[in-house]
Amino acid sequence: MTTSFNPFSLENQRILVTGSTSGLGKKIALTCAHMGAEVICTGRDQDRLEKTLTELQSISDRSHQAIQADLTQASGRDALVTSIEKKPLNGVVHSAGISRLSPVRMITEQHLREVQSINVDAPMLITQALLKRNLVAPEGSMVFIASIAAHIGVPGVAAYSGTKAALLAMVRCLAMEVVKRRIRANCLSPALVETPLLEATATMIGSMEQERGNYPLGFGKPEDVANAAVFLISGASRWITGTTLVMDGGLTIS
Repeated sequence: MTTSFNPFSLENQRILVTGSTSGLGKKIALTCAHMGAEVICTGRDQDRLEKTLTELQSISDRSHQAIQADLTQASGRDALVTSIEKKPLNGVVHSAGISRLSPVRMITEQHLREVQSINVDAPMLITQALLKRNLVAPEGSMVFIASIAAHIGVPGVAAYSGTKAALLAMVRCLAMEVVKRRIRANCLSPALVETPLLEATATMIGSMEQERGNYPLGFGKPEDVANAAVFLISGASRWITGTTLVMDGGLTIS
């Protein structure tokens, strides 16, 4: 008799996905559910959060949860951590983040603080809270969504690029700190992906076709990033930690 074997399975795994009300975060949450996980989704918009939960429940009858929280606020982080204290997580995907355009000569202190608080402070402080309470199970995996902007120069996004580069460096250190518990920590650095944010950008500037020509494999799709996140959460990547997977459709080699 042949038994199926799937090293990418998340069956009976409990996964937290932040920023799961739209874009990459939502696709990652739904993909984790398709792979058998019980998903805890979180975001700031209650209506969109409820829609994500409804979609999760249509995929499986696992005990999926939706927790509204502003992760830039201590109260929001505390509420999130309190809601999952009953059972440790097997995986965490930090997908919540923002991008703001501004050339360096026009950057304001408010701009810097806003991007930093969401892109760096929130995921690191949530991680700290989870680790302090032993809410990441041994053999667990943490994935941080960075960006290709951490690796290349992109005009107008210095603050954003800086926060994503900070994630890469901090996650390398984090990986060393948690490896004794066999917990892994890695980053994903996607380039342009066809999300509502990209559509809004195309509407604003007129067309993205010239930029598309820089991508030998074309722009990415949300499922490309979601599948990579599943790989890094699952046991298929059990020998990988402290590293970054660049996903750019050939942008940086073309």
